[in-house]
Amino acid sequence: MQSLIPAPRALNGLTLLACAAAFAGALYMQHVEGLEPCPLCIFQRIALIVVMVILLIATLHGPKGVGVRVYAVLTGLATLGGAAIAVRHLWLQSLPADEVPACGPTLDYMIDAFPLHEVLATVLSGSGECAEISWRFLGLTIPGWSLVVFGGVLVVALIQLFRPRRA
Repeated sequence: MQSLIPAPRALNGLTLLACAAAFAGALYMQHVEGLEPCPLCIFQRIALIVVMVILLIATLHGPKGVGVRVYAVLTGLATLGGAAIAVRHLWLQSLPADEVPACGPTLDYMIDAFPLHEVLATVLSGSGECAEISWRFLGLTIPGWSLVVFGGVLVVALIQLFRPRRA
């Protein structure tokens, strides 16, 4: 019986294309629509880039058996990291105005002035700039759509991880 699930290489490639389309959308919003990304948006982009690199390598490599599962685990871990950042971002956006953290220094300044662990801690705690909602589509904000993308990639990673072994 033929499986309805595409071959691992094809599924990785299709998922890579979907991630590239999401990334292109983020670049469009920044460079055409003029929506500057906040620090949490930048970290979500970094997570998406990591996912895309893993998927690109998996697509080019075309592993069989355990290799498919190794790439699935790596993709899943990177995806969970991006999803966690998106959830934190959504939580900040849901806060009442009087509970939103104050805006801090820019990411560029923090990278120049502080050690990396302090930059990461500060960025992930969020700021007022991250709580601002400047765009919606179908009721979801940018981190909401980011979470949808990461959720979709996680589903693919789980399919790859638990796909039946071919005889």
